[in-house]
Amino acid sequence: MVRDFFHFQRSDRLVICSLLVVTALACLLVVLVGKGTTTTTVANNDSTLTKTAHSNGGKMAYAVGEDNAEHERFAFDPNTADSSTLLRLGLQPWQVRSVYRYRAKGGVYRTPADFARLYGLTKKQFRELEPYIRIGDDYQPAASLAQERYYDRWNGPESAGKTADKPAFERQKKIAEGQHVALNSADTTVLKTVPGIGSYFARRIVSYRGKLGGYSSVNQLMEIEGFPEDALSYFTVSSAEIQRINVNKATLDQLTHHPYISFYQARSIVDYRRMRGPLKSLQDLRLLKNFDDKTIQRIEPYVSF
Repeated sequence: MVRDFFHFQRSDRLVICSLLVVTALACLLVVLVGKGTTTTTVANNDSTLTKTAHSNGGKMAYAVGEDNAEHERFAFDPNTADSSTLLRLGLQPWQVRSVYRYRAKGGVYRTPADFARLYGLTKKQFRELEPYIRIGDDYQPAASLAQERYYDRWNGPESAGKTADKPAFERQKKIAEGQHVALNSADTTVLKTVPGIGSYFARRIVSYRGKLGGYSSVNQLMEIEGFPEDALSYFTVSSAEIQRINVNKATLDQLTHHPYISFYQARSIVDYRRMRGPLKSLQDLRLLKNFDDKTIQRIEPYVSF
């Protein structure tokens, strides 16, 4: 009975033998592939980056570039360098691909410090590469060209091409000690000629002047946060240019808009007019609890009746 159980017909034996052969070949192929070499090739425009992974006792060793050459140091522009140049500098293939993607999206390296943002770049690597980074003129900010033309306008045609050696503060002419600027009429261009005053404080001076209605004293400039006290001596003030508010006609919003009049003080003025009639002088405000001597003194140059 056992002999009858293991007895197969000829066709069955052929099928079983075929299955055994196919299984053996499949096992052999798996073994060969496991011991083989995997090569990944990535094309980047004009060159090819190759990374080969070899199995070695369960550990992976990566060979980058050709013959794993030592890193070189030479001048390069990150805006135009190709992949082979970047690999020679010691960058990894995936870092090179990041550079290409950044440039493909319109990114520009305007300063050496911009290259430090490259993902995976260490401080040590950047310090080694920084002395060799050269940014071409075509990739410099356009604002530098405007500064050059502005400097040439002040210094004449003989200064053309020399702006790179000039610090920015020399491009703005400043008035000499003893000269003055009319605080209530000067625009931002004139204000920037005062030593210590740049674009920021020039705009703040004009903005605060508009809110006040004009300056009654140069000391009011100190109400601007961070204002340089040394610049006060270069300004003069004319009280005739101050715009006054008629407290008997101004609305609540108009009164509140002034920096020296709070909402509650403006409402007290409006209530006084409604109940007692027009104000005749600032002395009338002394009857109101929201007005003390200091407040009345501050608003005196800015109100009329």
